[in-house]
Amino acid sequence: MEKTTIHQAFSSSSSSRSPLPPSRLNGGPPQLDRLGSSSLRTLRVRSVPSPATSRVAICRSKLDPLALKYTARAAAKTSELVMVVEEEVSSTHPGNGGRVGSSSETVVFPLLKSSTDSNYRACTIPFRFPSDNLRRSTPDEIAWIDLFLDSIPSFRKRAESDPTVPDAAVKARMFAERYSQILEHMKRDPQSHGGPPDCILLCRIREQVLGDLGFRDIFKRVKEEENAKAISLFSHVVQLNDSIEDDDQRLENLIRGVFAGNIFDLGSGELAKVFSKNGMSFLATYENLVSRPWVIDDLDSFKQTWSRKSWKKAIICVDNSGADIILGILPFARELVRRGTQVVIAANELPSVNDITYYELIDILAKLKDKDGQLMGVDASNLLVVSSGNDLPVIDLSRVSPELAYLANDADLVILEGMGRGIETNLYAQFKCDSLKIGMVKHPEVAEFLGGRLYDCVIKFTRV
Repeated sequence: MEKTTIHQAFSSSSSSRSPLPPSRLNGGPPQLDRLGSSSLRTLRVRSVPSPATSRVAICRSKLDPLALKYTARAAAKTSELVMVVEEEVSSTHPGNGGRVGSSSETVVFPLLKSSTDSNYRACTIPFRFPSDNLRRSTPDEIAWIDLFLDSIPSFRKRAESDPTVPDAAVKARMFAERYSQILEHMKRDPQSHGGPPDCILLCRIREQVLGDLGFRDIFKRVKEEENAKAISLFSHVVQLNDSIEDDDQRLENLIRGVFAGNIFDLGSGELAKVFSKNGMSFLATYENLVSRPWVIDDLDSFKQTWSRKSWKKAIICVDNSGADIILGILPFARELVRRGTQVVIAANELPSVNDITYYELIDILAKLKDKDGQLMGVDASNLLVVSSGNDLPVIDLSRVSPELAYLANDADLVILEGMGRGIETNLYAQFKCDSLKIGMVKHPEVAEFLGGRLYDCVIKFTRV
């Protein structure tokens, strides 16, 4: 009898419900100016009016959630575009240990098929079921807590070398001790610390402990180094893709590039060890991807739709910095733009592990574009960047920034990239439009759940 994995059982369940029980505008075409000071950063977004209007709305205010919601509503009612936004960056985000910059205001992602359905939960893998004893940790909860425990040494090492934190080594030790104690306590009492635990809670507590000790971005240095390396390879990777004349083959090449880039993930304890020893090579990873069929392999279906359809607007929720965003996602996004799709890239508001942030992505695109605003010969005016409002290496689509929600309203393709966003939290999320979940499997627990191999690939395409 053929073995049925937990993933197969869930994916074959009713499509009408989830399988589980219960800021910033930027990049508007064609140009962005950034002006900054120690207390106020001004983002000037010069946007072309939509065809339905000949006017452009202008908003200048110290941005707060109410002002933003008012502006978005006004723009929606009058078919106008927000042109200028000024925002305070000195406010502290509640619950983030003093981490600066993220607004606490969030809304539901408007393209969720059941946005008001309480069954939506940003957790693909069930750590427990309703019949489980609330006072006793399940084997899956213990396994995932152990996974986070195993990652503590690599986080401590990064924190020790953070030049922005006085007595970094002492505070890094305190982080390791506090976070370990919390995780061990959750093993004994799964309802402690806001539990029962899931992937989002375990990530949230880790960021909270780091923030309480003054650590804002412990992976900043390695992100900068890997971004610089990837930028130097960008033109070569794009030229290789552009040289492929067959559309199907070029698309597969781009998809394989997304997988190859996605391996740069320092939230995985095992990959962090590999990276610290030997680094990671995008081209070598590309050449050595696991063979097809992948554990979830809708590439052929995506190819068929790609050849027949051009989407109007795509939202891409992105993952890591370095090769992931620069050599994987940006060439793919550029191809979509070249085909006539407006692309909105949603990146984290605040740093988390080595994930790319909205602010870092703005700087990267400024370096990659030429003086005419082109990205290797493609007009980038239809490539936008927005803050997702997120501050974790996973994403809960019931809590996104109002800016992302506003820009997503008329999108007809949603792409969730990376293990954290596309696999661990939203593999079964259903949308009102076409969707693509794509990423590499980098945790043994995820591979076991899916019935695949470590470093296997997932491309799940759903056409509506």
